[in-house]
Amino acid sequence: FSLTGKEALTHFPSLGPSTNAAQGKVHVKQCDLLKLSRKQKRLCRREPGLAETLRDAIWLGIMECQYQFRSERWNCSLEGRTSLLKRGFKETAFLYAVSSAALTHSLARACSAGRMERCTCDDSPDLENRKAWQWGVCGDNLKYSTKFLKKFLGQKRIGKDLRAKVDIHNTNVGIKAVKNGLKTTCKCHGVSGSCAVRTCWKQLSPFHEIGRLLKLRYDDAVKVFSTTNDAVGHSELAGPQRHSHSSKHPASPRSTDLVYVEDSPSFCRPSKYSLGTAGRTCSREGNCDSMCCGRGYNTQSRLVTFSCHCQVQWCCYVECQQCMQEEVVYSCKQ
Repeated sequence: FSLTGKEALTHFPSLGPSTNAAQGKVHVKQCDLLKLSRKQKRLCRREPGLAETLRDAIWLGIMECQYQFRSERWNCSLEGRTSLLKRGFKETAFLYAVSSAALTHSLARACSAGRMERCTCDDSPDLENRKAWQWGVCGDNLKYSTKFLKKFLGQKRIGKDLRAKVDIHNTNVGIKAVKNGLKTTCKCHGVSGSCAVRTCWKQLSPFHEIGRLLKLRYDDAVKVFSTTNDAVGHSELAGPQRHSHSSKHPASPRSTDLVYVEDSPSFCRPSKYSLGTAGRTCSREGNCDSMCCGRGYNTQSRLVTFSCHCQVQWCCYVECQQCMQEEVVYSCKQ
């Protein structure tokens, strides 16, 4: 399961008000529309609500990836995604991490929202589901989400296959980023707002925060290779030696590090990985020099319309004038 983008462009049939049998057929059809392995499709068919959650996760991951890379040469576009996923670039590492993070986040939220039949609120101590629903404090079920996700992805440690190890590692970085963002939130029920009685539940961070964290991990990604651990007798990921290590042996990447095995292309010109940067808008004071790859940029003026001089009118509406201003747009040359 990864963000190819093909699934996200599929329009699902709506479940709508209907019989259970009809809903079951639609659910199975939704699973078949997704690009999944045979085992994943079996799991999907057995989990009503999962297909919709998978679709939501795909969109969530794609939108967040494109937001985080909006000012970079590689802007996480869908073009070239399939070719990119076959390589071991830093960008591939981010795609695996944001994909698993989006799925973990979406599954946990779907459970707490009641969109999945086989899971409900988180199982925080001293919090009964009935009470949680009553107070509207159903916690995000990360425990179920991560357990199901590992089964769904079918993770295995594959002997000497470096790419498989790297992909699994980056997938787990995404899951861990969601776990690290889990917070305990409490609500007071005492008289006059006192906290004599308090209900607490688990709540996930907004996905933007997780995306921002993964982008920082991308910026500091570690290039790795495979080495044999004599103590345990199998290969492990290894990266550059850290300053804190006195040993001459290479250091293992941390569980929070995004890792990659080959240097990325420049993404300046069209290739099977991206459309290049020609025509992309940029900021003259910010990233034009980098994004345009030394080719220079075009400057264009345009008039934009916006609401201005707004006033609140009695009693219930706002009246605005329409103003125009000139805006300068910079775009990379061919």
